[in-house]
Amino acid sequence: MRIVLISRIDDAEALEFTASLAGYLTGLGHAVAFEAGTARSLGKEGIAFEDFSADLAVVVGGDGSVLLTVHRMRRQIPILGINWGEVGFLANLEPEEAEAFFATHTDTFEVEQRMRIALSVGGEEFGTALNEAVIVTERPAKMLRFSVHVDGIAAERFRADGILVSTPTGSTAYAMSAGGPIIDPRIEGFLVIPLAPYMLSSRPHLISSDRALDIQLETEKPAHLVIDGQSTFELEKNTVISVRRAEEPARFVRVGKPFFEKVEYKLRRL
Repeated sequence: MRIVLISRIDDAEALEFTASLAGYLTGLGHAVAFEAGTARSLGKEGIAFEDFSADLAVVVGGDGSVLLTVHRMRRQIPILGINWGEVGFLANLEPEEAEAFFATHTDTFEVEQRMRIALSVGGEEFGTALNEAVIVTERPAKMLRFSVHVDGIAAERFRADGILVSTPTGSTAYAMSAGGPIIDPRIEGFLVIPLAPYMLSSRPHLISSDRALDIQLETEKPAHLVIDGQSTFELEKNTVISVRRAEEPARFVRVGKPFFEKVEYKLRRL
């Protein structure tokens, strides 16, 4: 099996673990390579995200490291996250579990797909999100006005500090902190949450991913679109952001931990 290793590079222990894991995987007969940034930190040769042609990407880090990997891969290959962060909803294995997992999965593994959302403005693609896209004011304490359209029909208009569009995967991230529900990741839909709305009647909506969702920014105040905390774009007045289900989902290795069991464990540990 061809495996590429990606590590957070700001943590010496994570890098040391990644190097040790590489040796273990090589001993099992796998062809192992390092992502370029990880390789530089270890004093080795590596390959760029854009050139990945592996069967599996192993990410040693937190959810941010996993999101960065998803964003930078040209083609989505299965990801196995080893948690070296705070919570690790996207990193399904703890470091002490890694060797045992690979010892029992030498040739194959099960993969689950996670829906992503694609965002565009006027036909120009801005990017995809695995967790969420957020529109927020550039100036603190200034509210924005939004209108939400579903299949071309005006569904809601409100003032708020911002608006968040989350995937089911992202429902345990920023969306949960903003008062949204926890959603089974097998459900495919857009979770739309007003951030600190002026009217209490402005509530979260869960919209089928088969529908066309468009969000219009109606105020003149400067605003930013932030995608998964990785990319930021400036928005002008009356900008219409089109939200659609991305053609290519993210792919994650199943490690035998049911979603709701993981939610129970992770949230109680916070």
